[in-house]
Parts: sequence; structure tokens; C-alpha cells
Amino acid sequence: MEQELKKTKVGLIPHDWEFVKLGDIGTFLKGKGILKNEVLNDGIPAIRYGEIYTTHDENIKEFKTFISEETAKSSSILKQDDLLFAGSGETLEDIGKCVAFPYSFEAYAGGDIIIMRNHKQNTVFMGYLLNQELFKRQTHKLGQGHSVVHIYANSLKGARIPLPPISEQRKISIILSFWDQAIDKTQKLIDQLELRKKGLMQQLLSGKKRLNRFDDEWKTKPLDYYIKYTPRPVDKPSENYLALGLRSHGKGVFHKPDIDPETVAMTTLYEVKKDDLLVNITFAWEQAIAIVDKKDEGGLVSHRFPTFIFKEGISSPMYFRYIIVQPRFKYLLGLISPGGAGRNRVMSKKDFPKLEVKIPEYKEQLAIAEILINADEEIQKNKQGLKFLRLQKKGLMQQLLTGKKRVNI
Repeated sequence: MEQELKKTKVGLIPHDWEFVKLGDIGTFLKGKGILKNEVLNDGIPAIRYGEIYTTHDENIKEFKTFISEETAKSSSILKQDDLLFAGSGETLEDIGKCVAFPYSFEAYAGGDIIIMRNHKQNTVFMGYLLNQELFKRQTHKLGQGHSVVHIYANSLKGARIPLPPISEQRKISIILSFWDQAIDKTQKLIDQLELRKKGLMQQLLSGKKRLNRFDDEWKTKPLDYYIKYTPRPVDKPSENYLALGLRSHGKGVFHKPDIDPETVAMTTLYEVKKDDLLVNITFAWEQAIAIVDKKDEGGLVSHRFPTFIFKEGISSPMYFRYIIVQPRFKYLLGLISPGGAGRNRVMSKKDFPKLEVKIPEYKEQLAIAEILINADEEIQKNKQGLKFLRLQKKGLMQQLLTGKKRVNI
């Protein structure tokens, strides 16, 4: 049997739900105080407005900011079940972002936070509802300003929301909290796996920990023992083409698709292939270096991106993928990139192959790379699981918070 619906300004909602203004169900007040230089690593829990949209989701789970008793005297104390809104932000997406405080312990809210109190609704449910699209669309319209965007309590009071009965609010909050618990558990597992991988890299790539079947001494040799400069010059295409760039800090290759050749002054470009070692001489000092993936193959670069191939049976691109992102390698790149900051620090092409690295023989490289690749794959598998859980939660919120899907009470 289809449920009976009623029409509202945010669409159809169940007939037994209310459609109310925030100002009709709660009172509003301002947070105050808590300057950046008043923040401590320990003390009384507190929240600053920027943390509402950078740190927390729908409900506060853990405080990141703490203050002294003296600072607390000039701040706004929170009460159990308060709802906190970001009054300022850099974008429309930031302002009006809400987080719920369903706790009874002492905590404080800083300036540019709008506090909603005495709403007599399920607080956890409200945290979810006030982060749903139907509410965010309203806050986007209410935002004022350009470089810094603001929203004010009087504006929030006029925002309208659909409200189910308290019993249904409670059930919805339990369901969504279950998904949050699964998300948090998966995120903690990912954090642990990444920490384990970091430890493995520190031990295996330095030789502090050796694999059982290998005992040959590691030798220090120049890079040109392992790699060979291999440019592949091509004429600039007559049609749009795929250009490649390198992110700094070892973050890999990025694509610049459909580049119009008319906008490029150079007549000769260079093709890259899978497993090439690619470095940006302009930002090598900032670790703009990567191993080319299959998806990047065939992309074109300028003369500022020299390409090197790994010598078969001597060096493994899989192993070097981890070597080139180490702090030690960044330090070496800085040594051969003299000059001031930015584009003035150009890496010496002739000095790059002379950089010395201490690494194992080929078979041990492969064995170490296999361990680190397996660690990466486990991390990626759990990240995919986390992404799926978040999509499930988003879908549930869209269904449950609009009444399209009802829960059994």
C-alpha cells in the first residue's frame, strides 16, 4: 500500500511528518572566543568554527581542540544536545555545515559558531538531517560575502526541514549510526595498514631489515648504473593530444587531455611509456618525479621532463617506485637543483644520473617490491570498501531523511 504524502517547499514528504522552521523548534545563540593562540594539546574540549567543516561529519566523535580554564571563561559552554553551525567559511559549502553535540560533558564553542538549543528532537538524527541536500540547498542561498562567506542565526531560523515523529527519528539515527561505526572501523584499519606499510618501507628500503634468503651486501652506485636516458622525440601533433604533468611531493602523473597544439610553442615533444622514470627538472627539488603507469602511456611531455628506462635484470621499476618518494631521495634532488625557490631551481640533467643510491641486487629488489605492493593492495582494497560504505550511507540518508523509505517502529 502506497503511503500518503503531502506537498512542501522541499518536495513530497509523508503525511505524518511535520514541515517546520528551525526558529520554531529551537533557540539560537552565538559561540565566542577561542583564538588560535589559545588552543592547547590538552585541557578542556572545545570546537572552533573551521573544524565543523574540516574535521567532523554529522556528529562530534572526538575533539581535536582543547583550551585552558581561563580561555573557557570567555567562551560559550555547550549543553547536551546542542547543534552547532559554521557561521563562516571560505565557500558556500562550508557555511551552515552542522555538527551535533549529544554529550553531557563540559565543552566549549568558539566564535563564528551558531548554536541551536532546546529543539527537543533526537540530536543524532538532527545531525544527519541538517547535513542533507535539502537543507544545504537552503544555506547556500542564505550565504553572504565573497572571499569569506557568512551565514547568520536569523537566516538559519527561517530554514525549513521535514521532521518525522521522535520514535522514527530515533530509529533512523540508529540505522545511520550503524553505518558510521562500520565507516570508522574501516578507516581505523586503513590507518593501521598505512602505518604498517610506512614501517615496512623504513625497514626494507634502508636495509635495516633483510629478507631471510638474501645476504649480499648492498652497494652504493650512481643512478646511471640502473637507468638509461631514453628520449623519444616526436613532432608536435596537428590535432589535440594528451599531455602529461607531474605532481610535486611524489604524488604521481596527472593528465592534461585535449591539449590544442596551437597553444604550444614547441615543435618537438617527447613520448612516454609504461615504467619510464619521469622527472620534472623545474620542480625536481619538490619531488616532482614518478614511474609512468599503463594509463599514462603515449602521453607527451616537453624537454623539461626527461625520461629514463630501467635496465632489465639490474633494476626494477616496481622497487624504484618506492625509492623515489623517500625523504632521502628528495634531499638528493634538492642538492642538484641549485638556486632560489620556484622556477629558478632547475635540476641539472647531467647530475641526475650521477646521484648515488645504496640498494640491493635485482632479485632482492623484486622481493622487497612484492611485499610493499601487497601492502598497497590491501590498503586499496579497504579504501574501496570504505568508499562503498560511504556511498551506501549517502543513499540511505537520501531515502530515510526524506521519507521515501520508511522504517518499522
